[in-house]
Amino acid sequence: MADGVGTWNVLEWTQVTTPKHGLEKFLLEAEDVIVHKTGVVLLNTDEAGILAVTNFRLLFVSRASKCIIELGTIPLTTIEKITDDVKLTSVPRNSEKRELLQVIGKDMRVVTFAFLPKTMQRSAVMDVLKRYRKPVQLWELYAFQCGPSKFKNSNPKLRLLKEYYRFFGKRLLHLPEDESYIISNDRWRMTTINSNYTLCLTYPSVLVVPKSISDEELLQAASFRTSRRIPVISWCNPGSGAVLARSSQPRVGPFMSSRNHSDERLVAGLCSSSADSIASRRKLYIVDARPIANALANNVKGGGSESSSNYFKSEVVFLGIDNIHVMRESLSRLREYVDTHGTTSSDGTSSFLRNGGSTWGGGNLSSMSGSASTLGDTGWLTHVQNVLSGAAWIAARIALESASVLVHCSDGWDRTTQLVSLASLLLDPYYRTFKGFQALVDKDWLAFGHPFADRMGIPTVTDLATSTSTEMLTRQSSMGNASSSPLHSQSGSNLVGARGGATHNQVSDNISPILLQWVDCVFQLLRLYPCAFEFSSRFLVDFLDAVLSCRFGNFLCNCERERQQAGISEVCGCIWIYLSDLRAIGGRSHEHFNLFYDPSRHEGPILPPAAALAPTIWPQFHLRWACPSEAHASEFESMWRTMNKKYSETSKAKELAESKAKDLESKTESLSEELRKEKQKSSSALATVNRVRRENLAIKRAVQSLGCRVNLSTNQSHTSSDLMASTYSDDPCDRSPHDLSVSISAIEDVGVVSGGNPLSRVCESMCPFRTKDGCKWPNEQCAQLGSQFVGLKADFGAFENLSIDDQYFDS
Repeated sequence: MADGVGTWNVLEWTQVTTPKHGLEKFLLEAEDVIVHKTGVVLLNTDEAGILAVTNFRLLFVSRASKCIIELGTIPLTTIEKITDDVKLTSVPRNSEKRELLQVIGKDMRVVTFAFLPKTMQRSAVMDVLKRYRKPVQLWELYAFQCGPSKFKNSNPKLRLLKEYYRFFGKRLLHLPEDESYIISNDRWRMTTINSNYTLCLTYPSVLVVPKSISDEELLQAASFRTSRRIPVISWCNPGSGAVLARSSQPRVGPFMSSRNHSDERLVAGLCSSSADSIASRRKLYIVDARPIANALANNVKGGGSESSSNYFKSEVVFLGIDNIHVMRESLSRLREYVDTHGTTSSDGTSSFLRNGGSTWGGGNLSSMSGSASTLGDTGWLTHVQNVLSGAAWIAARIALESASVLVHCSDGWDRTTQLVSLASLLLDPYYRTFKGFQALVDKDWLAFGHPFADRMGIPTVTDLATSTSTEMLTRQSSMGNASSSPLHSQSGSNLVGARGGATHNQVSDNISPILLQWVDCVFQLLRLYPCAFEFSSRFLVDFLDAVLSCRFGNFLCNCERERQQAGISEVCGCIWIYLSDLRAIGGRSHEHFNLFYDPSRHEGPILPPAAALAPTIWPQFHLRWACPSEAHASEFESMWRTMNKKYSETSKAKELAESKAKDLESKTESLSEELRKEKQKSSSALATVNRVRRENLAIKRAVQSLGCRVNLSTNQSHTSSDLMASTYSDDPCDRSPHDLSVSISAIEDVGVVSGGNPLSRVCESMCPFRTKDGCKWPNEQCAQLGSQFVGLKADFGAFENLSIDDQYFDS
């Protein structure tokens, strides 16, 4: 990096003894700085900064950017080796003045730190790393110091039972206190014979076995299998009844002379069509993952492989997969190859500038020309291909022939676990989802006892009462011949010590990248079938990093029993909750999601042909430290992810706009409805006004026709004619308010005053039935009419108190 060029020469001695580290903002929960040194240079990138050792990781913070440099930051349990005896292939500038420390990681990284000379910086860091990188006790790991925090673990037994229930087509919501959760069908049954781990120390407490086999027969068969790991069902096809089973090697002994009838009945039960139809059996393949030479060599130690003559309708197949030592050495060579030929090497030199060596006829070879043969020499891709081919063959036998398959190696917890879990992934699309992947790992890797503590070189629970010499000897059988085993000549007490407090050499000899190799195989399948997996390559990388860091408790110890004894699920965090929270932050656009996932395209098994199983380097994992730019996802995938992110943002904006539009439409409809109601009210009021106006005019004419005078008065100065015009106007714009009083009085009866005939005068002047020809009133009863006129005249006084506001007549 440009900022790091020449930084070594400008460092001041006062920076070495800075009293405060200032790293608080970079620390995780419960993470404490044990030692820190300033002025340290990361030789890979020639960048200076602060190097600190915490109780969780080796932390490097850049002096220039004040940020964590991921290349120089590695969890302590991920470190495979540290050395101060560093021999650089090419000598970088000023390297002779530096004290070097090289850190080799299990995650393919090789980093070199350069310290100021004669300052004891390197010694201080080395001493702390040696103490905390390999703690003596399990409880010293960071996972116990951090606690569950927000990544609280769920009951692992419940997770396993839920997966078993899925086999039976049922669901389990909670774990009952009694054993009422035990279920069965016409082929298989669940058993709790191992509830106290008396049947097998490294098996789960609940097993699925053929229904035709009793618990007594299981106990009898256990003595015939290494570490008492009897054949049990790992996966089953509910439709065809075919099963995928696992076990350890049988104890047939020299010349394959030993037999066990209970074991033979148990294996036969795996391939029967139903519990009541023993005679109707399907084909059974017994798959031995080892090379045939290794299987024969195990006969000397009492192990070996089955004879097809002892197991009805069976065929024994050897896959030729090498042991844990070969895998460890192969990964070491691959790591060296990547570091040597990468753009960011541990000695700070680009692979383009290296000398590839001399030739016989003179001259030098380029480093690029020799890289291809060097990659082949590592053997890693060949081993990955062998595992893939074996798993594909197993899946094809179950899917195409409806045959049952029993898989084992020596102990049944390394190669067996790889093959069974990978074949299940090919057979069952559920395992290719996030939830299914978790269920698969919980079942085949954790519950069935893959020895993670041994393979990662971390301490486990010390249990002298149950860790017998025989168990520890059989644990070494997966490493090759007995004569080559480092524990073959050890005493029983030393064998027990290997379980609780093993020596450095013993622990190192057990370390092997078995899980890493399996995840590499999953990536190869993801590369072949990009639409079949819900998760992405980045998810697999983060999953491996979390496992190797030992930050969570899921992958501590060697088996379910040890994790239960240590109370892991109660006191440590859960890796699955951590990964789920990461995905929740980014939603469907998070990099853990596979953009090309289309479950409808691969609803059943995926069966890759042998020609397609040609693995490649896993860029996102193998090349991320040495070739960071090439390790990123392909340009097409990056563009697709960017477009998908923009599409998601646009979709969210569209949904928000549509929601607002719906709200506005709803409000508009509501206002329109209110306006419609107001119009109806206005029309009704206008009709009422018109009706009242017509009635008032009729009343006025009727009153006047009776010879009465209508007097209008108001508190404003208006004439009587104006008031009459205003009151009975048809103009709706006339809205002048009036305090209008209406009084009606009868016209003075002149006939009464003058003494004339009042009735005659009233009839002549007012009666509409009075004509020149005489009275046309019915029956001519004018006397009655006269009395009504008199009464009407008497009631005129009631109108004097009538007051009407003319606003009532507004339109």
